[in-house]
Amino acid sequence: MKKKDTARPPVAGKRASTKGAENKKPARVEEPQTEKLQKLLARAGFGSRRELEAWVAEGRVTINGKVATLGDRAAIGDRICVDGKPVSMQRLEGPRLRVLLYNKPVGEICTRSDPEGRPTIFDRLPPLERGRWVAVGRLDLNTSGLLIITSDGELANKLMHPSTRIDREYLVRVMGPVDNEMLQRLRDGVELEDGVARFTDVAPMHKDDSDSINRWYCCTLMEGRNREVRRLWESQGLKVSRLKRVRFGPVFLANKLPEGRWQELTPGELAILYQEAGLPVPKLQDLTPADKEKMKREQRKPVRGRSVENRGAARGPARTVDTGPRRKK
Repeated sequence: MKKKDTARPPVAGKRASTKGAENKKPARVEEPQTEKLQKLLARAGFGSRRELEAWVAEGRVTINGKVATLGDRAAIGDRICVDGKPVSMQRLEGPRLRVLLYNKPVGEICTRSDPEGRPTIFDRLPPLERGRWVAVGRLDLNTSGLLIITSDGELANKLMHPSTRIDREYLVRVMGPVDNEMLQRLRDGVELEDGVARFTDVAPMHKDDSDSINRWYCCTLMEGRNREVRRLWESQGLKVSRLKRVRFGPVFLANKLPEGRWQELTPGELAILYQEAGLPVPKLQDLTPADKEKMKREQRKPVRGRSVENRGAARGPARTVDTGPRRKK
């Protein structure tokens, strides 16, 4: 008959037996996972990775009391300071990821402040509990339409980077005669002061046999250089009288979104956008009832009336994000 085991666990306050412990290997302590410093700060909402690389180069960031340099890595548990102010671990872990679509009116600028006192797109956006909004590219003062604005600096940087090759679609009203040879030159490529530029596609929106000197065209390009659409048309001796962005990759400007208003992408739409940017889809949180109520209050803020541009151009699609397969050109 097997003898019953009557061994008792060590009593609190008494030292347990170490017999045989000498042969046991010490438990392995896992090193904290590190990330590139600018990536960590971008997720915390300080800005795009490109902006943060400049901050590091300027000596504005420290890690555990030492001035950071380009290429440094850090973990969430490290003591990181920006401009001498410590960044909390909660902020480094990152808030709920948010992406807004904003229908920019003519007359607003895309900077955070303006010495001339002109309105900015950030005046219209809801406040963030942590971090800050980062615009994906810019539209100039006289251009309206779709802007993607996010709390994820890494996503913004990836969407803006030329290597991602995301197409942008614009509606443009051109003043002056346009023929097929001119349109073909714009597709083949035109030498501008900063290199060759081209439309991947350009076509008239309507078959119009009238004598009007103003015609609407739909044009697409794969990059976002400064005033590129306007400069391409101006290279042909034409003047752009209206310009509106209606699509950025899989994201469309829905016709239900008035000028000066924003709407938030759903987790499903966010997943498509991250895949388009070539980034792993992060853990996405649904809006809580409190979030939804707060968003409704923010969206009730007064907004100016619709401009002539919205009445003259063709209506956009009803959907926001294209869920079908897309082929990059």
